Amino acid sequence: MHGRMSLQRRHFLATGLCLLPASGARAQTPVRPGTPDAAAGERIVERFPPPDGYALSPATGFAAWLGQLPLRRAGEAAMLHDGRRRADQSGVAAVLDIDVGSADLQQCADAIIRLRAEYLRAGGRRDALRFRFTSGDAYAYADYLAGRRPLVRGNAVAWISGAPVADTRAGFRAWLDIVFTYAGTISLARELDPLGDPLQAAAGDVLVQAGSPGHAILVAATARRANHPPVALFVQSFMPAQSIHVLRGPLAAAWYPVAADAPVVTPDWRFLPAHWRRFPRV
Repeated sequence: MHGRMSLQRRHFLATGLCLLPASGARAQTPVRPGTPDAAAGERIVERFPPPDGYALSPATGFAAWLGQLPLRRAGEAAMLHDGRRRADQSGVAAVLDIDVGSADLQQCADAIIRLRAEYLRAGGRRDALRFRFTSGDAYAYADYLAGRRPLVRGNAVAWISGAPVADTRAGFRAWLDIVFTYAGTISLARELDPLGDPLQAAAGDVLVQAGSPGHAILVAATARRANHPPVALFVQSFMPAQSIHVLRGPLAAAWYPVAADAPVVTPDWRFLPAHWRRFPRV
């Protein structure tokens, strides 16, 4: 099952994580999307053009940023946080050039939070860096910088005060790891607005089934063709924490048809139309 219940990993709440066995070995090289030291690799929309007859949907903001995320070399394996290979690589079309971290934290919902947070930080939107734990408690990056830290006891979150810290890359990642520890698919689903019509799906939208187990994937790009439903390209992490990767799909290697009344079936999960969500405007 997806979910490790301890105070270090979402013990106090049914978070809704993801699931996967693993084997093998190799190390990760940390990189940071949206920052000057990100690797200048091939971009998602460059490696995965839409199916014949489709054109990429116009994109701005978060949607445009996602399509420009760099990828590792073609054929590189998705790796777990501890350096092992993900056991099943059949659903991996490409691996994003972004670090996993060394702890089992950046799983499915966490990867979506990570990408959203990286985008907001890259755009100077520090005021919008705020996510909720599954308990409902909100934790902002500004809180972390001010020295505010969560103290979990049972199902309750108390807050303790410490010394303020500087706004650094290391501090940003430390704050994210705290969020990852106490957030999950349940809290992510609550943060997002339902998308009433899947045919309006756009890059930046999310498919999330909240629960334990649960799962969430993120739309990295969409494409359209006259008189046809749209197609979408998805990225995900999974459990254990692993490389964020582009999902292999049934169309042009990595694309999925989107229908108003049909599920989206990926190599790891089956999502229903009711699972579509969208980030609120910030």
